[in-house]
Amino acid sequence: MKTLHVDLDERSYPIFIGQGLMGQAELVKPYVKGKQVLIVTNTTVAPLYLESCEKAFAEFDVHSVVLPDGEQYKNLQTLNLVFDELIGKRFDRSCTLVALGGGVIGDMTGFAAAAFQRGVNFIQMPTTLLSQVDSSVGGKTGVNHPMGKNMIGAFHQPQCVVIDTDTLNTLEDRQLSAGLAEVIKYGLIVDEPFFEWLEEHLEKLLARDPQTLSEAIERSCQNKAKIVALDEKEAGLRALFNLGHTFGHAIEAGMGYGNWLHGEGVSAGTMQAVYLSKLMGLLSESDEVRIAKIFERAKLPIKPPSSKQMNNKQFLDLMAGDKKVQAGKIRLVLLKRIGEAYVTSDYPAALLEQTLTEWR
Repeated sequence: MKTLHVDLDERSYPIFIGQGLMGQAELVKPYVKGKQVLIVTNTTVAPLYLESCEKAFAEFDVHSVVLPDGEQYKNLQTLNLVFDELIGKRFDRSCTLVALGGGVIGDMTGFAAAAFQRGVNFIQMPTTLLSQVDSSVGGKTGVNHPMGKNMIGAFHQPQCVVIDTDTLNTLEDRQLSAGLAEVIKYGLIVDEPFFEWLEEHLEKLLARDPQTLSEAIERSCQNKAKIVALDEKEAGLRALFNLGHTFGHAIEAGMGYGNWLHGEGVSAGTMQAVYLSKLMGLLSESDEVRIAKIFERAKLPIKPPSSKQMNNKQFLDLMAGDKKVQAGKIRLVLLKRIGEAYVTSDYPAALLEQTLTEWR
């Protein structure tokens, strides 16, 4: 088992990474507050891991709530099912929630924990690659609104993150690829040596080699933890993690939540950011080709929906509704080179329009 730390003073917490961690009671016991535990999971994960997870919390008063699976259920209506369970079972403010699932479950459970009785404790137990390398770390929680992704939420840090890499053995191939989009992102924004390592080891990752996956997860979490410690609430540096996300969130919302996986939207959205970076003279054509190649090798889309599915106006309207907009200007993460990204709202509008037209 590897242990990393997110350094946030009194709210610091560990990230445990290893095989067979799911049912280890001694691992999670120090991070449970109170006697009441509610495990929040979904219809896909529950048959696979709920029983094992419950064993880890067997000495507590443990309950569970099973939500429908899918991004289309990441909304306030579904979130109320968690509150119904908490209030109906008379949970108090010293309780602990456990997020057992992927990014949707983690985000919703964290938001429920942030809101219930104005804030209770929670533990992240991510079961998808995307949630293990990205959404479980850093305390971003929330739900979607029909007009924008993650528009309703809060910053609320977990007590700990338990990453059992064995859960990736049951992950669908498409979900594994979606997670790789976020892994590749770290190499592009801050870690060129990691990008080169990914180019060399991508087939091993797709083949689910345990040691290679563990190394990729650890490196991703190291990159995330380091930046979260410096910029917890995304005042500056942390915004780099949004590479491809403003485009990607527009794709997810425009095509209907759940039709494009988050990682698929990020992949295509990143390539739109890459194309714009090239048009602005920041990124070389050879780097553009190299980045496209690694996404394609990871079995991810590099082009967004066609203009017939989403025209430029629809795209821009959805991007303008993204939470990263400031003073009416769409902020984008662009690349100067592989391993160096920056956040800006200072780009020619005509080149953004050209990107939306040509990169299809």
